[in-house]
Amino acid sequence: MRGLSLLGSGLIVAAFSSGVSGCKSDAPPVGTDTSESEDEAGSTAGPEATSGDVSEGGSEGSGSQGSSSGDGDGDGDTGSVEEPLRFIVMGDGGEGNDTQFRVAEAVEMVCAARGCEFALYLGDNFYDSGVEGVTDMQFLTKFEEPYADLDFPFYVTLGNHDYGGFIGGVFANEWEKANAQISYTDYSDKWTLPGKWYQFKWKNARFISLDTARMMFDHETDQQRDWISQITAGASEPWRIAFGHHPYISNGSHGNAGNYEGIPWPDTVSGGDVKDFMDQELCYRVDVYFAGHDHTRQWLEPTCGTEFIVSGAAAKTTGLSRRDDNPVYFEDDSEAGFFWVEIDGDTFTGAFFDLDGNLDFERSFTK
Repeated sequence: MRGLSLLGSGLIVAAFSSGVSGCKSDAPPVGTDTSESEDEAGSTAGPEATSGDVSEGGSEGSGSQGSSSGDGDGDGDTGSVEEPLRFIVMGDGGEGNDTQFRVAEAVEMVCAARGCEFALYLGDNFYDSGVEGVTDMQFLTKFEEPYADLDFPFYVTLGNHDYGGFIGGVFANEWEKANAQISYTDYSDKWTLPGKWYQFKWKNARFISLDTARMMFDHETDQQRDWISQITAGASEPWRIAFGHHPYISNGSHGNAGNYEGIPWPDTVSGGDVKDFMDQELCYRVDVYFAGHDHTRQWLEPTCGTEFIVSGAAAKTTGLSRRDDNPVYFEDDSEAGFFWVEIDGDTFTGAFFDLDGNLDFERSFTK
């Protein structure tokens, strides 16, 4: 375990049972406050990924757990780009409700049939206002327990509800609340969040995790911009895949960046800074961008040289508004579910499944 800075003691909701699958045995005891200052959090990235909000952000992360290099299977070899890469994408799962458990069971079933190496987890990890520390009981009830039977890493990003706020996550800018989720990486065999934004490589793909909640307030946006521009300029992998919480385009109730909620101003509501960032740093620079925020499943027709996919129905659904009338290959607001991906050479195949494991839509495209 990497060391954490102890800043004294405070009230913690509960400690984890040592027998829970996915929790490391060296989790802190009840009453231990392991929260870090915002500057400290994420300063030591794990072998799985490399944090971008610290000085070593330009170095390379690995796709294999417990190994500084490899092809994602943990045996330390470099593998071949011809070997298919398979993973799950889902977000907005932090409810701990029956739907989250049912979606997890469907993921297990699909992964057993098709194969999965990891999951991208797209934010709003803990409704309604994030967690208070690494021993917050919500890590158990809204992550470890629902996904106990999924034996692969989750690469996590942060959503607006993870930053506190009020009225359903509005004005969620309690930035220090990220620290507990970052620190929890040290205590879980499954949870991976080495920094507020980070990158990792797995087989023939470069993955880039963004903190779009901070962009909503134009908080540290220039730092993220400088970081990602270096990555996209220097990445040699055939596939570049970005993921974050807020969508660039969406037919859900939140809608398109720059016009979230149908309100073009101010930027803290409309997502104007999110749109500007993605216009400049994602369009024509990454192949695919995954988002949640809208609790729907959508595969939108590509725009600005990038495929945009919304998979925010890991625990609940909300209605489609189609305010911005984006053309789509598939959209659904009636069933919770998830997205499965296979990258085989220069071919990307994606499939939406519902909470019972039924295949709803599948499409492939070639670079």
